Amino acid sequence: MTKLSAPFAPDWASPPGNTILDLIEERGWTQAELAVRLGYSPKHVNQLVNGKVPLSEDAALKLERVLGSSVGFWLSREAKYREHCARLAAAQTHANWIGWLDELPLRELMAVGAITKCRIDAKAKPSLVGACLRFFGVASPDEWRNHYGGMQYSFRRSREEQSDIGAISAWLRMGERQAGAPDGPKYNRTKFESALKAIRQFTRETPQQFEPKLRQLLNESGVAFVIVPAIPRARVSGVARWLSPTRPLIQLSLYGKANDKFWFTFFHESAHILLHANNKDEKKSIYLDDPNSGQATDQNEHEANTWAGDWLIQPQYQYELTTLRSKTEVKKFANELGIHPGIVVGRLQHDGLIKPSWMNDLKVSFCVRDAADI
Repeated sequence: MTKLSAPFAPDWASPPGNTILDLIEERGWTQAELAVRLGYSPKHVNQLVNGKVPLSEDAALKLERVLGSSVGFWLSREAKYREHCARLAAAQTHANWIGWLDELPLRELMAVGAITKCRIDAKAKPSLVGACLRFFGVASPDEWRNHYGGMQYSFRRSREEQSDIGAISAWLRMGERQAGAPDGPKYNRTKFESALKAIRQFTRETPQQFEPKLRQLLNESGVAFVIVPAIPRARVSGVARWLSPTRPLIQLSLYGKANDKFWFTFFHESAHILLHANNKDEKKSIYLDDPNSGQATDQNEHEANTWAGDWLIQPQYQYELTTLRSKTEVKKFANELGIHPGIVVGRLQHDGLIKPSWMNDLKVSFCVRDAADI
C-alpha cells in the first residue's frame, strides 16, 4: 500500500483583521482613525482586527465604503476565517479522541478506499479521527459507540468470534453507504419470492451474466443488494438486515469466494428476510453470517440454513446425494436440478459424504465486478 503524508493543514488562521491592518497601513492610518471613519469605538475596532468579534454585515458594508473591496469579499473573508477556526478547534478535539482509532480497522478501510491512505502516525491521527467520523456519519466517538456499539445488541451471530465491533461496524457502514438512499420500490414479499425462483436458475451462469439480472430482480422486489470487500477481523461473509421498515438489505463479502458458498450465503440471507421479519422487533435484528462457522446454535440461523439448503436442493431429491460417487454423476444430478455442480459438491462436503478436498475443481471462484470497485 502506498503511504501518503497527511495533507498540509496549518495550525493558524488569518483573521480579516490582517487585511484591515494591511490596508490602513497603506493609508498611514491608526486603528483609532479607522474607528472614527467606521463609527465604531477603538475597542471594537481592536477586537475586530484581532478576530475577537465577528465581522458582521454592518461592518462589511462600512468596510466597503471606507477601505474598498466588496461586502461579499469581507463576508467571505470572515466566513473562511471562522471555518478555519472551527477546524483548528476540531483538530484539537480530535487529538483528544485518537484512542478511538485503536477500535477501528484503519488499514482495511484504507485498503478499500473508504478513507484516504496515509501513514498512521501521531501527526496524522487527528485527521484520521475526522475521516472516520465522516465515514461513519457520527459527530464523535461517543455517538459511534451509542449507535454502532448499541447495534451489537441486535446482532444475531453465527459464530462467537464475531465480536470485533469496530471491524463489524465498518463493514456494515460500507454496505449502508453503497446501498444509498431508499429510492427504489418498497419491499414486496410476493415479488421477492418470485425473484428467488428466477435467481436459483442463475447459479450456472458467470457473475458477469447473472449479476445485473439479480440486482434488477431484487430492486424490483424492494430488496437492496450490495457486495462489500471483506474485513477479515469482522469474520462475516453475509448479513441480512432492515435499513428501514420497508427496505431490507442483503450484503455479501465474497469471504470464501467459491460459488457454492456465495449462493448458499445469498439464499441464507434471503431466508432471514422471508422468515424472520414478521414484526418491528424482528426487523431490528442484524444477522451476521459465515458459511464456515459450522453448525449454527441459534434457532433462526438453523432455520435459514435449512431453508437455503432445501431451496438449492429440494428435499425430495436429497436422498440421491448419498448415491453420487463420481464427478460425472454429480454433473448429471446438478443438470437435472438446474443448478451448478459446484453447489452439489459443497453440499456433499458439508454433509460429510465426501472429503473437503474432493471434487473442488467442479467449483468456480467468484470475483464479482462491484466488489473491486468500492
